[in-house]
Amino acid sequence: MAAVYNSVQMMKETLLLAACFAFTMPAWCEPKIYPARWFYVPTGLASDQELARIEAVAKTASQHGLNGMLLSAGFDELDLKPASYTHRLERLKQTCDRLGIEIIPMGFSVGYGGAVMAHDKNLAAGLPVHGALFIAAGHTAHFAPDTPVKLANGGFEERAGNLPADFTLHGAQAAIDSQIFHSGKASVRFENFASSGGEVYFTQPVRVQPYRSYRLHCWVRTENAKPRAIFHLWAVAPDGRDLAYMEPWLPATSGWQELVWGFNSWYADHIDFRIGVSEGEAGKVWVDDVGLEEVGLTNVLRRAGTPVVVRNEKTGEVFREGRDYERISDPRLNFQWDHDGPEIKLPSGSRIHAGDRLRVDYFHGTTIYREQVPLDMSEPAVYEVWQHQIPLVEKCLAPKKYFLSMDEVRIGGFCETCKRRHLSMAQILGDCVTRQYQMIRAANPKAEVYVWSDMFDPNHNAQEKYYLVDGSFQDTWNYIPKDLIIACWYFEKRDLSLGFFSKLGYRTLAGAYYDADDLENPKGWLQSLDRTPRATGIMYTTWENKYELLGPFGDLVSKR
Repeated sequence: MAAVYNSVQMMKETLLLAACFAFTMPAWCEPKIYPARWFYVPTGLASDQELARIEAVAKTASQHGLNGMLLSAGFDELDLKPASYTHRLERLKQTCDRLGIEIIPMGFSVGYGGAVMAHDKNLAAGLPVHGALFIAAGHTAHFAPDTPVKLANGGFEERAGNLPADFTLHGAQAAIDSQIFHSGKASVRFENFASSGGEVYFTQPVRVQPYRSYRLHCWVRTENAKPRAIFHLWAVAPDGRDLAYMEPWLPATSGWQELVWGFNSWYADHIDFRIGVSEGEAGKVWVDDVGLEEVGLTNVLRRAGTPVVVRNEKTGEVFREGRDYERISDPRLNFQWDHDGPEIKLPSGSRIHAGDRLRVDYFHGTTIYREQVPLDMSEPAVYEVWQHQIPLVEKCLAPKKYFLSMDEVRIGGFCETCKRRHLSMAQILGDCVTRQYQMIRAANPKAEVYVWSDMFDPNHNAQEKYYLVDGSFQDTWNYIPKDLIIACWYFEKRDLSLGFFSKLGYRTLAGAYYDADDLENPKGWLQSLDRTPRATGIMYTTWENKYELLGPFGDLVSKR
């Protein structure tokens, strides 16, 4: 549990921080050269050519005063890597040692759990479905929606003036297009996004059943659209929480292509269905043939904490897996919504008979945005995977520092294992980080451990209502080790974030740059770091392998 400075110390530091903001350049606010001057590298080390590329990046970094490589290279699945990968990783370490570059391995991700799920996809965090209807016939029971969900005029054939009937327009510059369409005689065209602040969409209220799984689909066409991920489908609950998070990558110009997505209705008995453009800058987008349907057992998860229960609707009798029905699993478990769930197979001697109506409870996984599938933080097997990787990291790199990739944890708290713990989501998250920290320290007692800031920052994601999380992430900072080093990355709130963690006694590092075409972002971070007690460093953070400004960045932070 984090230690909080006593009130006298906190008062002193608050006054110092305020003084630094109020006056131009007190002595301790003068520009500093920070000991940690890092750059971020994501890679799969899949080829010698890729290794050579990273070595060239490291050479540039060394020549310009940088001294640390935050390396994301699949450290959550080292035990699954081929010998060629291990050989390249060892060669990279030799190169970095020669250049004076320290490698800091990044892993232990919960929000982006794909590497851990390479061991078992069923370790994904699950969302609950209650009472999905299946009807037995012959040797199978097939899914049947109770009351088919009704989205009116999804083909946009009915009009109200120049707009589609049954929908309400928000924003401007959308209209029926009778010249370009996927089927029928019309589609909807969105354009001139800038006149609506980049956002324009249609809405329609739709009745759903709580705790059910639904699939959305539509056809989309683009022309000179900018940026790539501007088209969205939303399913908004009555309290404003979005239940469907979809940001597809679309070519700037493309013919008709189908988009398919899904969501769990959770507590909602109706949603505000929205379809349109968000943060658009230019171009045109057409949409047609929009549909919405309930589905069953798609992406069903199978582990102890996510049980499947099959019962007779009329009598309430609970049937037994392996006797009354064969083991249920989704052979295409991919956390996408491009397939139907499995039928329930009934063996000879089953107590389930033709015509029986079954109610099925289960949990399913899903994807957030394009590729994010979070892990279940209460599942013991997750920690077993991590525990197995640390000795391999130590053998390959013998690092002095580790970086916990604990950010954007967007699903959690629903499974039975979570519920049995009787902990808040803030406590579950804090316990997860603490256990990661303890595993590292058990292998390397002197290791420094870093972590992303957002899930522990009340100015960022440590919030009461956050994505598809059943519970609150408020106060997470009270449940993590006091000697973690916090990597802040929310530029617009950098002073609030740095100041918050500094006053709690934490050392901090700035995640700067983020693929801009200039260095204004790092300059702003440096000014804020100079005002922050216990600030230790700054990092060149690129998610797009954009290293053109790495040299100038190194000069900026090492020659102040």
